[in-house]
Amino acid sequence: MTPHNGANKGDIAKTVLMPGDPMRAKFIAETYLENAKLVNDVRGMYAYTGTYHGKEVTVMASGMGMPSIGIYAYELYHFYDVENIIRVGSAGSYDVNLPVYDLLLVENSYSDSSFARVQNNSTYDVVPSSKHLNEMILETAKEKNQKITVGTAYSTDVFYRQEQTNDQIKEHHCLACEMESFALFHTAKMLHKQATCILTISDHFVTGEETTAQERETGFRKMIELALDTVLKIS
Repeated sequence: MTPHNGANKGDIAKTVLMPGDPMRAKFIAETYLENAKLVNDVRGMYAYTGTYHGKEVTVMASGMGMPSIGIYAYELYHFYDVENIIRVGSAGSYDVNLPVYDLLLVENSYSDSSFARVQNNSTYDVVPSSKHLNEMILETAKEKNQKITVGTAYSTDVFYRQEQTNDQIKEHHCLACEMESFALFHTAKMLHKQATCILTISDHFVTGEETTAQERETGFRKMIELALDTVLKIS
């Protein structure tokens, strides 16, 4: 156990699906997992372990923002011997060719956050996801005849930003914006683990389209099923 996770060692699978919203974690577990068991509810950050077509998997919420996912990802990797985390989240699109409900596989995460520098003096502002996990996701998407875009996401510390400058976002060819992937990828890199991120576009900065809170909680089935079917390929 840790101060943030009441699960015992052995309660958490080697591969974890990580939505931000605890209610989305609950939805995934109750909808898709067999024999799902609640293994953590500290601070309401639900974690469930069960099986998907016979494969053990844990679904655990990360909360919002880099500090939150940084805590949970570090503890999962370091204290619970987790090997793989697949973030399944939502994002706002910058690209007219990436509309609401489309999927984005985050190959690289760009951030102007100080997260990596404060944690271990890392000075990079772009960190890649796991090539190995990404190859399996793309293979699974192809088998399912499912469209998925691969690209860079901008991972920000600030949701309600007073001024938005797009120069660096454009320079790094960011297709969408979210708040967790950079910290997740940095933590995995630091601990020599695997991490990636699939995002469903929930709102659009160009067209003004957006989804409701209820749709974000339960309506992202394509992303969830793609991630779970990919878990079956992980040895």
